[in-house]
Amino acid sequence: MRGLFGNDWNWVVAGLVSAALLIGMSTLTHFPFLVSAVISVLVFAGLVFVLAPRQLFEGLDLGSIGGGQVAFARELLAQAQPAADRLAAAAGSIADKDMKAKVKNLSDIAADVISRVEAKPASAPSVRRFLTYYLPQAAEVAEGYATLADRRAPSKERLAKVGAVIAKLQDAFVHYADSLADSELGTLDVDLRLIQESLKEDIGR
Repeated sequence: MRGLFGNDWNWVVAGLVSAALLIGMSTLTHFPFLVSAVISVLVFAGLVFVLAPRQLFEGLDLGSIGGGQVAFARELLAQAQPAADRLAAAAGSIADKDMKAKVKNLSDIAADVISRVEAKPASAPSVRRFLTYYLPQAAEVAEGYATLADRRAPSKERLAKVGAVIAKLQDAFVHYADSLADSELGTLDVDLRLIQESLKEDIGR
């Protein structure tokens, strides 16, 4: 089942809902058992597909993209997503509002970069270091801060040191997010120049 639809949780949920529906229709509404069974099977099949996890690069025309680019991006994203999930979880576990906001910002930037790479696999090399180094390190540091802050008598000095690193990581995250955006605009200047030249030739200005 996992090979067909990803994680098994969608099968479990679909099975539970369908079983409850079958029992409810048979006992409460007095539907004929055969009719109830058919409806339950249809609901089960629908839920399995609806609840199936999204696949990477879903909706992209992979035939128009180099296989090597897709494979490279897939490998990077497979490594990065667990770290992004850890970072998001760490943000939710931090009580200090200011630090929570900083870690949440890191998590939001990471999610944005991952979605951009998924939408454009060719951009993966430009953020390779971000996905393989800075993102996992940020998750580890954020988790460390949450652990330190959760102590009965947390060291203010250690919290300050970790907080300073998180602040610096914000600069790195913004840098890589902006560099990814810049790479997407790489041909803009050339396009503008060509348009201006065409306008000058066609209408004299």
